Amino acid sequence: MKRLVLPLLLTVVFALPAYAQMMDMPMEPGGGYGPRMGMGRIGVDMMGMCLANADKIGLTDEQIKKIKPIHREMEKKRAQFQADLKIAEIDMKEIMDVKDFDMEKASGQVKKISDLRTAHQMEMLKGMKEVRSILTEDQFRKMQKLMREKMGEKKPGKKRMMKKQ
Repeated sequence: MKRLVLPLLLTVVFALPAYAQMMDMPMEPGGGYGPRMGMGRIGVDMMGMCLANADKIGLTDEQIKKIKPIHREMEKKRAQFQADLKIAEIDMKEIMDVKDFDMEKASGQVKKISDLRTAHQMEMLKGMKEVRSILTEDQFRKMQKLMREKMGEKKPGKKRMMKKQ
């Protein structure tokens, strides 16, 4: 029994400071830590790029009229998600502020944060699917190409690595 308790205790002791530090890290606009982009960011960016490059991908006025309200709605949902997530993270910090914090409360808060992220990602996927159904196959391919180019610009180190190989 002692062999089981000691490793478990050490795991908790070493994991908590890392989690606490992670909670202080700035969030990306779409959710997620560090350089990766969250689903919300990708979805809203894709629609923004569609609208900004409407002439390049050949969008009709009718398509633009359909995409604009979807884009605005997704921007609102992303802003609401960011606010809700920030509040949930502050609540998590409050729970963990005491030395002997309530594990049940912490677990519930982790689940709440996870549920917020899942619900947001599902909303973004629905919006992306709706916009993609408005695009023709050719427009979708052009949009994919633009997105790949945009992602490539943000990761210059990746291009350099590929050239060296």
